[in-house]
Amino acid sequence: HGFITPQTSGVVRLPRDVRERLMLSRSGVQLEVTERPDGVIELRGVVPVPADQQWFWTERWQAMEREADADIAAGRVVGADSAEEMLRLLDK
Repeated sequence: HGFITPQTSGVVRLPRDVRERLMLSRSGVQLEVTERPDGVIELRGVVPVPADQQWFWTERWQAMEREADADIAAGRVVGADSAEEMLRLLDK
């Protein structure tokens, strides 16, 4: 923690170690700014999700991902080395 003095234009420069630790130099990262009722300003680094990938982050899809992860962890999956083998397994 420390003090940061905004420039006259309102620009705030975060210390390098903070930027590196929070990976704020990555391409596409934006800062979400939240002003709390108690006057505290919170900054969160966020990476916007491209429109064509938003489906993956829906609650329904994330629930299915968690279910698949649980099946994998419990060994309830079958692998196949070829499409033909996979089709044979599906026919069973």
